[in-house]
Amino acid sequence: MHLRPRSRLIGLAVWVGLSLLAAVGLAQTELTRLRDAFDTDARIAHRLLSQRAAQHDAILATLNLLQPGADGSQPQQRLPALYPQVLAVLQRMRGNGWSEADLQAADVQSRALGRAVPVRIDLAQGRCLLLQHGEPASHALQLDLRAMVPWSEWPIRAEGPQRVSLQAGGQTFVLQPGHGAPDAAPWPYAFRKVLASPSQPFDVVVERGFGWADLPWARMAGASALIAALLAAGAAWWRQRVARRRAEELLRLGQVARLNTLGELAAGIAHELNQPLTAVLASTQAARRLLADEEHDPADTPLLRQALDQAAAQARRASDVLRRLRRSVERPDAGRVLQPVALDVVVADTLHLLEPESARRAVVPQVVAASAPVVVQGDAVAVQQIVHNLVMNALQALEQVDTAERRLVLTLDTDGDTGRLRVADSGPGIPDDALPRLFEPFYTTRPGGLGLGLSLCESLAQGMGGALAAEAYPPRGACFTLRLPRVAERLERP
Repeated sequence: MHLRPRSRLIGLAVWVGLSLLAAVGLAQTELTRLRDAFDTDARIAHRLLSQRAAQHDAILATLNLLQPGADGSQPQQRLPALYPQVLAVLQRMRGNGWSEADLQAADVQSRALGRAVPVRIDLAQGRCLLLQHGEPASHALQLDLRAMVPWSEWPIRAEGPQRVSLQAGGQTFVLQPGHGAPDAAPWPYAFRKVLASPSQPFDVVVERGFGWADLPWARMAGASALIAALLAAGAAWWRQRVARRRAEELLRLGQVARLNTLGELAAGIAHELNQPLTAVLASTQAARRLLADEEHDPADTPLLRQALDQAAAQARRASDVLRRLRRSVERPDAGRVLQPVALDVVVADTLHLLEPESARRAVVPQVVAASAPVVVQGDAVAVQQIVHNLVMNALQALEQVDTAERRLVLTLDTDGDTGRLRVADSGPGIPDDALPRLFEPFYTTRPGGLGLGLSLCESLAQGMGGALAAEAYPPRGACFTLRLPRVAERLERP
């Protein structure tokens, strides 16, 4: 059995929804992983640059401790050969002043702070001048900011997407340009932290934009395929479960129907045999009276009377047996406990059970329900058996017309104190001469039919205080109307 279009749409919607959730989850996981890796690399870069900045402070402190050589040599002039980032070393001896005012002001500031201070920061050229006051001499270092990067230990690939820069006072010096525009990416991310040296107040800024190409498309596609496979397996399992439950329910309903049909058959047989047995009993009793009044051979009288007595006794016994059998089976509703039954629920359950039969005949039943549930007093099994028989009869009747002309309409409404179900089909209809006898036992208009189904349905309906009627359904077809006592209070839908 194929899933109906609505079920397919629901399944597609569920698959799309779950696939989107899985894709979002995988994308978030991957972006979190990439951001963690980005954050780790940025922190390593910040630590390396902070170490170089601390190295500059140490160089200045060491220079201030050194005295000029006896031969007048100046060892600080060899620093550029040892440290590529050091472009030049400036010195002021005791008693002298700096030739430039900014250097002199920085010397006073450094003396007050007890540490090196920045004098000139030119990020456009990648240059920075640091000054450290000392005795007997003060020193200043001219630094190349690009050369201060320890590229051999640098964690960020030069051709990677990360953009690394130093920023201070509104100026920016790009150490590594990266590629792309981080701010224009769907998910921009930035790391910013000042160097761990007060003499070099640069913010280390690492930026990267995460785009659609960074998402794990292969894993997302795999997850979507896995979800589709799981949903297909689940749908197949559910269809098998529904089919199994439908088969079990049909088997139970069939067993009840067979028992009720057997009861109806036995009641019919009891009715048919009761009359001849009554006649036999009456005849034998009359013969016994005649023999008692008229002349007869005295020698045969005892034997004749004994035979007649035995015949009368056996006939009486058979009649009693059939009477007891009829009492026990002629009312299939005996012993049933009537309770509120929601007709719309019974109709829905019955159509679900007969869904394969409807699909095989290309019939789509139409249910026209009242605004409120129609609740009647009856036996749920008996009501379901009636509805099952009526719908099945309609489906069998529709086999005799073209597929395009097949219509099956079930209408639920109320009529005063009565709940009503009308089952109408566009089949060949019922001949006018057959309508009066339609509910007689053993009367059928279908070849091979037993003629007990409608009779049984009528008996079940009457046993619940209701009625079952048939009429023509214009322009062509038949309509069966089931009426049952209505329950005032409403049942909640399950």
